[in-house]
Amino acid sequence: MDSKLLDLLVCPATKGPLVYNRERQELQSRSARLAYPLRDGIPLLLESEARALSDEEVAELPAPTQLA
Repeated sequence: MDSKLLDLLVCPATKGPLVYNRERQELQSRSARLAYPLRDGIPLLLESEARALSDEEVAELPAPTQLA
């Protein structure tokens, strides 16, 4: 995932920042508690395509002040 592209993308549900999870190939939103998949390197930023994040996964995401 290109870091410049990631800087431009926001969660479609909350307009908050997204965190790239390389292992799972998805963009994760702490505020929406959703993970958006990447398919062939293309983010699918549709709530209907997203999966819910567990409490444990949300806890592992960096705090908003650490996202910069």
